[in-house]
Amino acid sequence: MHRPGTSSARLWAENLNTGKRRELIHEEASAFWGWVAIEVLRHTGIRAEELTELSHHSLVQYRTPDSGELIPLPSIAPSKFDQERLLVIDPELADVLSAIITRIRGADGAVPLVTAYDPHEHTWNPPMPLLFQRVIGLENRPIPADGIRDLIHAALAASGITGTNGKPLDFQPHDFRRLFTTDAILNGMPPHIAQLILGHNDINTTMGYKTAYPAEVIRGHRAFIARRRERRPSEEYRSPTEQEWEEFLGHFERRRVALGDCGRAYGTSCIHEHSIRCPLLRIDPAQRGRLADIRDNLLARIAEAKREGWVGEAEGLKVSLAEANNKLAAGARHSRAVSLGIPAYRDIAAATLPAPPVSPI
Repeated sequence: MHRPGTSSARLWAENLNTGKRRELIHEEASAFWGWVAIEVLRHTGIRAEELTELSHHSLVQYRTPDSGELIPLPSIAPSKFDQERLLVIDPELADVLSAIITRIRGADGAVPLVTAYDPHEHTWNPPMPLLFQRVIGLENRPIPADGIRDLIHAALAASGITGTNGKPLDFQPHDFRRLFTTDAILNGMPPHIAQLILGHNDINTTMGYKTAYPAEVIRGHRAFIARRRERRPSEEYRSPTEQEWEEFLGHFERRRVALGDCGRAYGTSCIHEHSIRCPLLRIDPAQRGRLADIRDNLLARIAEAKREGWVGEAEGLKVSLAEANNKLAAGARHSRAVSLGIPAYRDIAAATLPAPPVSPI
């Protein structure tokens, strides 16, 4: 039913056995924002305050000079330190961001402008197209950092998941920053690059996110650092070189295959001779026709192998056929592309660079 004086409907459900009533639209909205908050935090490692400052203008894109591939990059506004930084958006995070933008866009297709209060500066910020905003009453309002914490706690409580001690799990937003750091370093990211992504001034702060490490990993990594310090102590806490950054960006170019992208983590390799069997292959929606052709070709080859009595050949082709069918089915669930409306980097730069001083005549 509709509550007078609001712009949103309310849908109540009542348990006939207990008589308890639940407001389903509010619960769905809280569940959605709890989910996207967790996903963005764990994929980026940003702070809760930085999460609330993400806006539609934060999404920029970088075109690699060699392949021309567009890599979406969220620009993280400085919070704890006066240092802006860029992150790489992986396909899972891109799905989450597209879900957010699809949800908050107005009838005209634009992200509504909202005014947020800065508790540190004690000022109201100018209206911005913030991503974390929701309708309350008659207006769109930003979700503050405390609201993010409440949403995460509510999502975990509703999940019923318990820890090893049998008690309900409870995470703070900063815990996902630690999980991001642990996962990145365990998958081969150099600590000094993780330091820049996290926005730490000191690499010891980055390595201090160690509570999630097993004891043997801590000991082994410290021993490795100690040995490397002995050989080149002056290079331990250096900034990454141009070659290292090129290697980091080149990793994403090498993941490109004919059917889409391989989701392998940085520092790991994948043999793509049989890319259709790769469990981390993400099919490009534009290549669904190619994948369907491959599926049809596999069916013809299996029929030929059966006629000729090539049993081993047929069995191997059936494995590829099963993977092709699985990827076609998965692609059908995500076939509708959502335009994020990401501005080009040059547009952001033109809007943020100060005007040159005017010389007196």
